[in-house]
Amino acid sequence: MRIGVDVSRDLRRVLKVTSDGLEKAVTQGIRETAPEVKQFLRAQVRNAGMGSRLANSWRDQAYPKRGNSFDAAALVWTKAPKIVNAFDKGVLIRSGSGFYLAIPTENAPKKGLGGKRISPSNFPEYRYGRLRLVYRRNGPSLLVVDGVGFTKTGRVSRQRKNGGRLKSGAYGRGVVTVPMFVLVRQVKLKKRFDVKDAERYGARVAVHNIVRNLRVRNGRK
Repeated sequence: MRIGVDVSRDLRRVLKVTSDGLEKAVTQGIRETAPEVKQFLRAQVRNAGMGSRLANSWRDQAYPKRGNSFDAAALVWTKAPKIVNAFDKGVLIRSGSGFYLAIPTENAPKKGLGGKRISPSNFPEYRYGRLRLVYRRNGPSLLVVDGVGFTKTGRVSRQRKNGGRLKSGAYGRGVVTVPMFVLVRQVKLKKRFDVKDAERYGARVAVHNIVRNLRVRNGRK
């Protein structure tokens, strides 16, 4: 996903000026605009609760990289376009295999085997036991594990056996069945931010920066 900000042609037509000063003001204004738009988008992502990693995926570049041009432009893009597009448009997600989407619960570990994002295919059954399907007619079905306990910090403890009898968690809170995944047919993502709003913001900021640079060059504040 890319956002272009290019207002130099309109500005040149309005002012009817083709001086070196205007060319420099346009170029400098656009160069100042690129990081401002990037920070605007990063703030959108953070305010949406999506974290700094996704926020920092936004990058910026102004053109030309050297010299000045009436056709200067700023380009702002993300290194995670699929994720950004999904939360920008609020898309509907279905399983690629045509079955269920498995959404981890708060009880599931964050990482699975191999250090990858947790899923039923890499769930560490050696630690918690085998996943078992619980079908529910009037609600989403579940993938659960049996015979585990909870530690004092509220985390699911390792499943253990002693002479065929299940032992409880490390602090003796009893043996329970815990949901690890919720199974749904599809998920409608909530729109979390607005990339078009950033594009409009960039156009306004670009004009402001260019005019400010013109005033500075003309000795005006």
